[in-house]
Amino acid sequence: MTEILTALIILAVLVATLAGASVRVLREYERAVVFRLGRLQGQRGPGVIALIPGIDRMVRVSLRTVTLAIPPQDVITRDNVPARVDAVAYFRVVDPSLSVVSVEEVVRATLQIASTTLRSVLGKADLDALLSERERLNEDLQQIIDEHTEPWGIKATAVEIKDVGIPATMQRAMARQAEAERERRAKIIHAEGEFQAAAKLSQAAAVISREPAALQLRYLQTLSEIGGEQSSTVVFPLPIDLIKPLLERAQPPAPAHGNGTLPEPARQ
Repeated sequence: MTEILTALIILAVLVATLAGASVRVLREYERAVVFRLGRLQGQRGPGVIALIPGIDRMVRVSLRTVTLAIPPQDVITRDNVPARVDAVAYFRVVDPSLSVVSVEEVVRATLQIASTTLRSVLGKADLDALLSERERLNEDLQQIIDEHTEPWGIKATAVEIKDVGIPATMQRAMARQAEAERERRAKIIHAEGEFQAAAKLSQAAAVISREPAALQLRYLQTLSEIGGEQSSTVVFPLPIDLIKPLLERAQPPAPAHGNGTLPEPARQ
């Protein structure tokens, strides 16, 4: 009886061991690529799958998006400016079988493709485009990387340039350029203001020339503004039409001589 019980226990242990070796549980985001005696049998999952112990071999593949940090790359732009660029790539497996059969270490291979593509694409761009047209460059990088990784069952979903480092001398030159640009815009705005003010003054002068009373009203308004100021000296202008008769009376008449010309001095 004891021998039978021992045999049953050993049998149960063997069955449990075989079941543990043949049964696998895959999560929702996982797939299993199954090989039977070295030949591809396809992919399975998610959930519980059964394998033949000693015959089937399983490779677990995740379908989640992978964030791949691209190491800083030294790039020389098209206008011969050295730059150091950091970027990050996002990709995911869309065909688990191809990602296992077509390439070894899919993450490492994708990283190498992303690094070389980053140097190639950014080396064809100017520094201004590298700093101001990142969205377009990101799209170009994503498209090229996706074309290279598609045969591996990999989909590059996005590529983002994180930082662009340029030499200190170039930063100072760009700062001077930006300052000069701001000064140019300020001068243009000031000139446009002067032009508009001159145009308005010209229009006002035309109105006043047609209406003499407008000049008197403006004169009275100016006196009112001067009276409201806390100034110790006030210059009180008078219209020349008011004082012209007084000036003519105060001026002595010129002496008449012969034909109305002044007499010549006597010669000795």
